[in-house]
Amino acid sequence: MADRRPSRNLAMELVRVTEAAALGAARFMGRGDKEGGDQAAVDGMRLVLNSINMKAVVVIGEGEKDEAPMLYNGEVLGAGGSPEMDIAVDPIDGTRPLAEGRLNSIATVAVAPRGTMYDPGPFVYMNKIAVGPACKGMIDIEKPIEDNLRSIAKGLGKRQEDITVIMLDRPRHDDLRAEVRRCGARLRLIDDGDVAGALMTALPDSGIDVLLGIGGTPEGVLAACALRAMGGEIQGKLYARNDEELALGREMGYDFDSVITMDGLVSSEDVFFAATGITDGELLDGVKYTSGGARTHSLVVRGATGTVRQVMATHSLEKLKSISALDY
Repeated sequence: MADRRPSRNLAMELVRVTEAAALGAARFMGRGDKEGGDQAAVDGMRLVLNSINMKAVVVIGEGEKDEAPMLYNGEVLGAGGSPEMDIAVDPIDGTRPLAEGRLNSIATVAVAPRGTMYDPGPFVYMNKIAVGPACKGMIDIEKPIEDNLRSIAKGLGKRQEDITVIMLDRPRHDDLRAEVRRCGARLRLIDDGDVAGALMTALPDSGIDVLLGIGGTPEGVLAACALRAMGGEIQGKLYARNDEELALGREMGYDFDSVITMDGLVSSEDVFFAATGITDGELLDGVKYTSGGARTHSLVVRGATGTVRQVMATHSLEKLKSISALDY
């Protein structure tokens, strides 16, 4: 008889990674110090990642876009041994909201078997469309917005006017925003944090039906890992900010006209994702401090089983300090 014992669930180990990043970064809420908050998150994330029995190579690193402390592309993390994994990190998705004391800052990490994650190289922006499980297979980033909204409405059993779109509030989205409004859909604009926006499409009680627009390529890969595990879908196309970037991409063999599908972004079902709230948001509660302790709220996802967990944890900061190199 075949061995039917459960395989190792790395997601439950990864939640310690995002908790450590969130606990470190949350001290910087509203202090106007983006780099200080990011450094604290990076330090917490790296310390715990290096305690996990795996050999993981950073494919989606952090820092180039914000000139912040880095978990750099190509860095090898973990305590060694098996499994061999790709890793995507964003110690703070929403550095500006954290620094300004605003909503929707989270710590995120994802891992998948080695060689299965998309490597965007130096190209940090991507046009995206993301939906939850009910609309999987019903979107096409190359079709007009109205066609996609009509398909999404059909998949959800809603009127098109009742669909809620979420997108980053950026000048580059002026035409897209106008088109969504012309189609009669509802629109939610967010200052930062499109990983959370993408994930919300897969949570039935979030009120968000589709993410649209140009955001970070690293965030797109992280969202793809989570949505693959949650049964949703994301498509993307690399976005060049100027002619020089377009020429460099073509020289390096990147195609800015082709669609990057879910399989292109992460090709394995054996994917793990974790996120922990740093500041309060619609997806996750932020870190709350008590006398001598703290409380965190995390989302933990495992692709092989499709399990989505909400993890509420209480932490004794004194006990953590006694066994950790970090000063919580």
